Amino acid sequence: MGFFDNHGLSFRQKKALQSGLDSDLLGIEKAMKEAKIPEVEKEKALKRSVTYGLEAAPSIGDRTISTFTREPRPAYAGIPTFLRTPFLEDVRRVGEYDVAFMGVPFDIGTTYRAGTRFGPEAIRRISKLYTSYSYEKGVDLKESLKMCDVGDVFTIANIEKSFDQIFKAVSHVFSQGTLPVMLGGDHAIGYPCLRAIAEHVDGKVGIIHMDRHLDLQEKDMDERMHTTPWFHATNIPNAPASNLVQVGIGGWQVPRDAVKNVRKFNTTVMTIGDIERLGIEKVAEIALERAWKGAKAVYLSVDIDSFDSGFVPGTGWPEPGGFLPREGLKFLDLVAREGICGMEVVEVSPPYDVSDQTALLATRVIADVLAAMVDAGKLGKKFA
Repeated sequence: MGFFDNHGLSFRQKKALQSGLDSDLLGIEKAMKEAKIPEVEKEKALKRSVTYGLEAAPSIGDRTISTFTREPRPAYAGIPTFLRTPFLEDVRRVGEYDVAFMGVPFDIGTTYRAGTRFGPEAIRRISKLYTSYSYEKGVDLKESLKMCDVGDVFTIANIEKSFDQIFKAVSHVFSQGTLPVMLGGDHAIGYPCLRAIAEHVDGKVGIIHMDRHLDLQEKDMDERMHTTPWFHATNIPNAPASNLVQVGIGGWQVPRDAVKNVRKFNTTVMTIGDIERLGIEKVAEIALERAWKGAKAVYLSVDIDSFDSGFVPGTGWPEPGGFLPREGLKFLDLVAREGICGMEVVEVSPPYDVSDQTALLATRVIADVLAAMVDAGKLGKKFA
């Protein structure tokens, strides 16, 4: 006799049915929400695939399958753009889209383990594993957003010239009214990305920065490296240091020169200890309050090493004790619901990755941020 035979029926009657718990489960709520989401874009994609990729062989029963794949199936095939979004060859048309993904294959600002120039490629490749629908968020990105992948910025073997290229690329996308999402690349790109956006914002821009490191030095090895972006970004007149919030900082890799600048610039820094003491919701509340204070827009910068190194082996400066994925994703959800003007995910270094888990978490970060904005009515179409 099993547990249910002896106890199950009476236990269920006394507990589950009495409490009506099934009606309070998020899993049931999200399943009901899915019924409200159309499948218009999915049907279009299947029809396009059969038209452009030819009808399948006569032996194939599912006639939505094509000869040459032109849609998200199967996950192991197809040209890897981010989340299988269309590749936009003519970037002059980027203003027709809500969101544009761009790779920034740049790692000459790296001070230890190089390899982040291959980050965009790895993120795009593993993103093929995802569909555009999130059960927990109750959002289908392709039904709610018009998205494209504009490819990679042509970075040069020179830090400052690459900054100019990145600045021009992000400036072009943002000036067209499209949300730019950057796949890094090392964290040095934070400076030109932020500068490009600030140039087009009539007012202050706040910064929410997830990291284990401050990245607040003026120079490193006599150059502007991946340890310096926020020193220079907060010298931009409408991106003041008072609106810079850095979350997750800690460990044994925070240079004292950067710490001195925390005091000098009066920035806001919260450690993992603050998160444990105050909770994710309170930390997100403080971050939003400080970043948005008097600001017209907030930029989101996510260094993948902000997550505990056990979850992100593929990064240049891994540090134990960071965010657990569930904590970090919850923080990002709360922040994104207020809306952002652009975002970057940086420091994915595939040569050090294991089973693509670092690239996969980077993909999840981006997808969750977009879904949170859609669900909050800050971006695209929301289906109720």
